[in-house]
Amino acid sequence: MIYILFNPLSDNSRGEQDARAWAEANVKGKHEFQSVIGLDYKKFFDSKEAVDEVVLCGGDGTVNRFINEMYGYKFKNKLFYAKCGSGNDFYNDVEQYEKDGKVEFTQFLVNLPLVSVNGIKARFINGIGYGVDGDCCVVADKIKEQDKNAVIDYTKIAIGLLLGNGKLPDGTKTVFNTRHCIVEADGKKYEFDNVWLAAAMHGKFYGGHMMAAPKQDRLNNNGMCTLTVLASKGRLTTLLRFPTFSSGKHDGKKFITHITAKHLKVTFDVACGLQIDGDVVNDVLTYTVDYDK
Repeated sequence: MIYILFNPLSDNSRGEQDARAWAEANVKGKHEFQSVIGLDYKKFFDSKEAVDEVVLCGGDGTVNRFINEMYGYKFKNKLFYAKCGSGNDFYNDVEQYEKDGKVEFTQFLVNLPLVSVNGIKARFINGIGYGVDGDCCVVADKIKEQDKNAVIDYTKIAIGLLLGNGKLPDGTKTVFNTRHCIVEADGKKYEFDNVWLAAAMHGKFYGGHMMAAPKQDRLNNNGMCTLTVLASKGRLTTLLRFPTFSSGKHDGKKFITHITAKHLKVTFDVACGLQIDGDVVNDVLTYTVDYDK
């Protein structure tokens, strides 16, 4: 039996529709659909026979919740991932492993980093957005609170924060001011001024197809992440540099610093938003990332 797990809330509540369309195109043989809402993953996998296969359908949010519930579990079943959500940074990074519309998933569930922030501890599979990228998610949540029918345009939000002329539906101004940043990486200390973001990356992509760490390998045997720091003076200058950053063509650029480490601590002088694979944490002054925990 092939069990297809889907998140009905993914892809703007089209998760089940997406999963069924994927199955119609890619699955041959007997299969069964199962919503992940309220599902006890461990009981589900414990109840299956070793010959059963499981396919997890969804986007980055679905993947993040799965890894945090199942990290360390010894899977007896073949486990696959199929992209079906609106956010697919994980899939963008592992697309080369796809076969028959799906990716063997188990290999990516080991040696995942642990982020600690504001009393929260969580595993992540893509990256930590901190700075203007984190505040983009904060602003998006505020827009949803004020206008439930609003269509979220993250590019528009980011431009508003960068230029300091963004607005919420109630007219409140949105602006991001650069920070002073202190980084501790495997015992070494770094300091940066005029920082727009300091993103800790387990994969190459985050934040909706932004290639923040083009040389990061999520399957590296060293258990290392890449911290990407974007430091730049001037709002318009920084805005013009963002396409270079997003496309991953920023290696060697003076406004970008990459630091690889097993243990990171990142601190700003003024709090701002942070996102963990898309999940928002407000009012963050510092966060840490650790492998081997």
